[in-house]
Amino acid sequence: MLTEYRAVVQNGIGEIIEKKSRFIANVISIATEEEAAMQIEKIKKQYWDARHNCWAYILGEDQPLERFSDDGEPGGTAGKPILEVIRGEELRNVLIVVTRYFGGTLLGTGGLVRAYTGASKAGLANSEIVTRMYGYRLEIQTDYTGLGKIQYILGSRGIAIAATDYTEAVRIEILVKKEDEKQLIAELTEGTNGQAKIERAGECWIDVNIKRIPH
Repeated sequence: MLTEYRAVVQNGIGEIIEKKSRFIANVISIATEEEAAMQIEKIKKQYWDARHNCWAYILGEDQPLERFSDDGEPGGTAGKPILEVIRGEELRNVLIVVTRYFGGTLLGTGGLVRAYTGASKAGLANSEIVTRMYGYRLEIQTDYTGLGKIQYILGSRGIAIAATDYTEAVRIEILVKKEDEKQLIAELTEGTNGQAKIERAGECWIDVNIKRIPH
């Protein structure tokens, strides 16, 4: 089972010039094939006067779906290089469309591969990327005397509280990475002398390490 992948949380656009041809890469977060098709058509309408709108996407986590198109460029010179950039960055649920305005000079197969690769990387460099790690949603119930200790343990581990309900007791909801769950439960149990009730409420993906990808 996949326990970690990267995703785009803010779309980006990048552009390069290769022998007077313009290559414009649009990086777009997607959730379904229908959304991918809609975004591709949107880009084609936006750049209606361009010669090519080549694209690739990877969708899903454990058994990802991969699709690509050369859109009239020589086979293997556009869509596949875009796809390889997505694979290389371990991204999921992302579409990259690279639009080409022909500059009058043929680039050859090697030149096209380099251009579509470079444009894709330029688009990602202007996007925000997050690492998503598989984990669990935990619910912690405690009396008010144990609240301070729980907050201290969570704070020392850098775990944010997702939600808190204050009634006769306190209910706290947190997200914890799979590999940290057992140790955290042990610490919370020991820290509250076994008074805290801790239950797994579901599975989730946790966002960490938001950053841009350098050129």
